[in-house]
Amino acid sequence: MTDTVLLRSAVLGASAGARSMTPLAQLALRRRGWVRVAAGAAALGEMAFDKSRKAPSRLRPAPLAGRVVLGAIAGATFARRRGAGMAGPAVVAGLAAAAASFAGARWRTYAVEHDFALPGAIAEDGAAIALAWASSRD
Repeated sequence: MTDTVLLRSAVLGASAGARSMTPLAQLALRRRGWVRVAAGAAALGEMAFDKSRKAPSRLRPAPLAGRVVLGAIAGATFARRRGAGMAGPAVVAGLAAAAASFAGARWRTYAVEHDFALPGAIAEDGAAIALAWASSRD
């Protein structure tokens, strides 16, 4: 396994820490049919729901676990496409998702405290998309 696969898996995991479905949606872009549509719809739905007051804290056990698991799946999927072993990239991506979840929560708290909650959330959307795109492209 190359260091590049581990690094890019970590970046995909960081994207999942910000928006859990974004890296999977990015990886699904090469697919056809319902998988591509479902992953894209889930990512867009998550981005919309994230702005709602009803969205739970990403640091609660269930949302955090979901981000870690989805980050690990993204890392493993990316590694498999590159012909590398999946275990290492899955672990690295899961850890990166956890770290990015805490960093993202801190960012959002800062944005709320400084009266730019919505722009801060949109900036986080952009960061998640950029990370997923940069790490999964050929």
